[in-house]
Amino acid sequence: MVALKDILLQMLLAGAAVFLIPLFHLGLIKQTMTKLERTGMMQIGLAITSALSMLLCLLFALHANIGNIPISLSIVPLTLAILYCKPAIGLTLSILHLLYYCLFAHSYNLYEFLVQTGILLYPIVWLSAGRFKHYTRTRKMTMVISITATGLIVASLLCILLMDSGPSLTLFPSILITLGYSLGAIMVAACSVLWIEHMKHYRGLEQHLSEVHHQYISETEQLHQILNAVPLSIATVDKQGNVKFVNDTMEQTAKEQLPCTTTPDLIGHPASQFVEQAQADKMERSIHKALVHGEVDGLTVRYGSHVFQSRTVPIYAFSTDQSREVTGAMLIIQDITELEMLRSELDNVDRLSLVGQMAASITHEVRNPMAVVRGFLQLMQEKSPDTLDHYYRIVLEELDRANSIINDFLSLAQDRIAEKEEYQLHDIIHELSPLLWADANLRGQSIELMLAHNVPKLHLNSKEIKQVVLNLARNGMEAMCEKGVLTLETRVVDDKVELCVRDTGLGIPQVAQEKLFEPFYTTKAKGTGLGLSMCLSIVERHNGTITVESEEGKGTTFKVAFER
Repeated sequence: MVALKDILLQMLLAGAAVFLIPLFHLGLIKQTMTKLERTGMMQIGLAITSALSMLLCLLFALHANIGNIPISLSIVPLTLAILYCKPAIGLTLSILHLLYYCLFAHSYNLYEFLVQTGILLYPIVWLSAGRFKHYTRTRKMTMVISITATGLIVASLLCILLMDSGPSLTLFPSILITLGYSLGAIMVAACSVLWIEHMKHYRGLEQHLSEVHHQYISETEQLHQILNAVPLSIATVDKQGNVKFVNDTMEQTAKEQLPCTTTPDLIGHPASQFVEQAQADKMERSIHKALVHGEVDGLTVRYGSHVFQSRTVPIYAFSTDQSREVTGAMLIIQDITELEMLRSELDNVDRLSLVGQMAASITHEVRNPMAVVRGFLQLMQEKSPDTLDHYYRIVLEELDRANSIINDFLSLAQDRIAEKEEYQLHDIIHELSPLLWADANLRGQSIELMLAHNVPKLHLNSKEIKQVVLNLARNGMEAMCEKGVLTLETRVVDDKVELCVRDTGLGIPQVAQEKLFEPFYTTKAKGTGLGLSMCLSIVERHNGTITVESEEGKGTTFKVAFER
């Protein structure tokens, strides 16, 4: 009974190396080893418990006196540590095992050294360690049992054959005791392998679950960022049609309509809150189609002054079979207010273009009978008394004025592609300068030319550009009094060529500047309001821009910029 009790105690001490490892997952040890948990916490735990178990087993074997057969089961935890841990840990424990014997042995006998340290087993264990990690669980258990059984049988034989002359047992009880140690070591080794493999499997599942969890959290966060970055209002609803999630764009859209709205106010309420009450039924029917029939539906809704395009898409539960269950729906809402305004303006532009074409055609036809009327008036003037010349002159001037208006209107209405050639802007100005000087002299004004030397040639239609320069120059002259100075300046600014027409007149009020280029708007008593509109049309056909800078009391500058 004493031998059985000692064998069971040795088995308990040897098995403690493995069964105490879970303690390293609890309490302060886990908190201080969080970095080691993923890389080798179980190996470190096995090394520490193995060192403690080897010490206790060896101390018990050296101080117990079961006949002359004090066999230590410390070889079991050492074998497990060498096979399961890194080579550095196994080597350290092997040296520590020998050191334990040297420190605590009462006497140093060869057979006792061989029995207690199991040093004869070290080469077998180390040679098996490399292949051991690739074996299956059953093969690992078979190898550990074989190595342990071999070591205990060799130790038992040494104890029996090399016993000294001290108190001894008979041969049969000695064999029973050694057999008990061997069976106990085999049981401990088998249970330890099973327990370690179970912990490794559990740790593998735990690590895999942790990786899946982190991946899920990461992908969920990425999905939220994507949904928040999309310039569309997105919301998801459950099977009851209540809102579960809204992205930042949807929240911002809701705040624009209802300034006091927050995300908690939206979550858990019907999705029909995103539209006006009169259109709530349409939204509910659209969601019902997605939730019940799995149909994708779209509709156009209004909320206040805004117009939204809504699209309802069903959300399916993950399933491997073809019959997928609808678990909710997603609302994708796009603000198309500006698009609707652009469509409306485009329709207006088309109608205005049609009206302009009709007006141009009619105006062209009106000019023909006016020419006939003017001719007959001239004939009548020749046959009439001189006292009626004054009346004829007035009628003819008004006919010429009407014809001038028709010509300007036709020039504005024409949208033809200008035939352009490489032309020097200065040549056009020089060709017009005699005419401009003549007009200026009649008005008592002067003209100043400031032409840059580095102005390149441009692709221009010379006739149209002459018309622009002439219109801008005459407008400037008409805005000035006597002794006024009209300046024509050219310069290169970045990649553009600018033509500036500057006068020293009274300037243009700010309110009038905003309407200068509108057709039929004029500040002159006898103006048609088509001159600047025609200039703008010509400049735009040349891919250029025209702007005005004016200050009341100081003058006005028109800037025409052409691409180089």
